[in-house]
Amino acid sequence: MLVINDQTLINRAEIIREKGTNRSAFFRGEVDKYNWVDIGSSFLPSEITAAFLFAQLENIDDIQNKRKRIWQTYYKYLKPLEEEGIIGLSYIPSFATNNGHLFYVLCNSIKSRDLLINHLMQNSILAVFHYLPLHRSPFYFSRHDGRELSFADMYSDCLVRLPLFYELNESDLQKIIQTIKVFCESHAKAEANICNS
Repeated sequence: MLVINDQTLINRAEIIREKGTNRSAFFRGEVDKYNWVDIGSSFLPSEITAAFLFAQLENIDDIQNKRKRIWQTYYKYLKPLEEEGIIGLSYIPSFATNNGHLFYVLCNSIKSRDLLINHLMQNSILAVFHYLPLHRSPFYFSRHDGRELSFADMYSDCLVRLPLFYELNESDLQKIIQTIKVFCESHAKAEANICNS
């Protein structure tokens, strides 16, 4: 779905969506035949996808509220680990809102991130790290001016996305939280032992 808030972009967006043609104008009777007038691609959803989207839009408040509740539950139960300096959590400033799009934890290192993901996987929980930063991606690497982008690298190396979807039930959510707590307790002790030896 594309929402446009600038009237001057509507016609071109329609053409790009229609594979670069003025097909929609043809079906409205605005032109006698349609042809290619711009760049475009096949962005039209199938009827099944459109029906699924429509059903989601009809229930958007319920879906968004549930996602926010899941986000808040993660935050509430993982906040003590952040306060102990074991993990990091996202910060939402007072002027911003949270739509429950995703929930992540920040590990202290790439090694900790990989160990946490592996520990979750061993407990049948799929968690993933996020994206490769743009400046390290194959497409953009040769275009990057070489500046160090330490925050982008840190988030890429240390961020773990936790499961967050509408069908996630309370018992599964608590299992994920407890599995993370168990990992953090044992991992923190192991790191302390290494530091003290």
